Amino acid sequence: MTKIKVLHIIKSLGRGGAEMLLPETLKMHDTSAFEFHYIYFLPWKNQMVQAIEAAGGKVTCLAAKNNIALLFQYRKIIRYCKENQIQLIHAHLPWAGFVSRLVHRLTDIPVLYTEHNMQERYHYVTKLVNKYTFNFQTLGIGVSEDVTHSITKNIAPKINVRTLLNGVNVTSFVRTSRPENAAIRKQLQIPETAFLIGTVAVFRFQKRLDLWLEILKQTIDSDSNVYGIIVGAGILEPQIKAKQEALGLQGKVIFVGLQTEVKPYYEAMNVFMMTSSFEGLPIALLEAMSMECAIVTTDAGGIKEVITSEKEGLMVDVDNWQTMSEHLLYLKNKPETRQLLSENARKRVTTTFSIQAMVTILEKWYKEYTI
Repeated sequence: MTKIKVLHIIKSLGRGGAEMLLPETLKMHDTSAFEFHYIYFLPWKNQMVQAIEAAGGKVTCLAAKNNIALLFQYRKIIRYCKENQIQLIHAHLPWAGFVSRLVHRLTDIPVLYTEHNMQERYHYVTKLVNKYTFNFQTLGIGVSEDVTHSITKNIAPKINVRTLLNGVNVTSFVRTSRPENAAIRKQLQIPETAFLIGTVAVFRFQKRLDLWLEILKQTIDSDSNVYGIIVGAGILEPQIKAKQEALGLQGKVIFVGLQTEVKPYYEAMNVFMMTSSFEGLPIALLEAMSMECAIVTTDAGGIKEVITSEKEGLMVDVDNWQTMSEHLLYLKNKPETRQLLSENARKRVTTTFSIQAMVTILEKWYKEYTI
């Protein structure tokens, strides 16, 4: 049987939500029917390369120092497609989408584009180029109904746009021990009896990690046995660490940096908290739910499609973030409620956000647009 050759194009392979999906979906794909290639452009953001290659993907970096240089890599992409007989391109996020649409115009190779964010949140130039070029591809995909609606509202595309909810590998992200027994606590010298609140995030402005720290400060002032852990890195790291110091949270909120393997950190958490101002459909949230962390979050973007407040977690309005400390203290003092929310969170992702269901739909679309 001849394999369908699919090329994923993405700006970077760092540890962002879209990037993390690539090795996870690859593990679930039918590699007897498909062959997967990957092109990225930022050589210093390569944390996912090893995982993709270990799962059988073929990764190439076409180094580009900025977005304009990225666009001028279209000739190399066309050459790569010819040499490797690529039959379909799957692009992720705007600048990879722009160059893929250019390739599509010059080669007629089908292009599927996954949009992970709301159009309203993009820079004016990015939004304008996205609107102008969106129809120069085969299919648009939104990772949540909110994202799809944003595309429809702001772009009014002539091509089909479908929603495909992000998924998580629920057989991989499984809790194996109670938080107090997690080995990572001993490594980080966090007491077994501590109530640990964590997050996994790229340090971007929409994650509002400065507010995350303010909530932790308020919570710790009420209960000294509360600790925090932040997994990730990013452009705002100096500012966030300065905020930690200004709030006097050294030793109470621990930064562990960028981690390729995040499961041990979820295992150590009692609560996973998100303070985002906007989201598509965050992978880290799905991972935390699969790992049976209790969830406290804002209702940003696609989060509303995942969480029903007081059923799978506790959710507040984006502008009502100040009340999150009360929810954290409530869950600390109500272990039975915390356990119920954790179990419901796991059930929710298992039934609705399995990565296997996501991959099955993707493979159907890959075949639809190549056969």
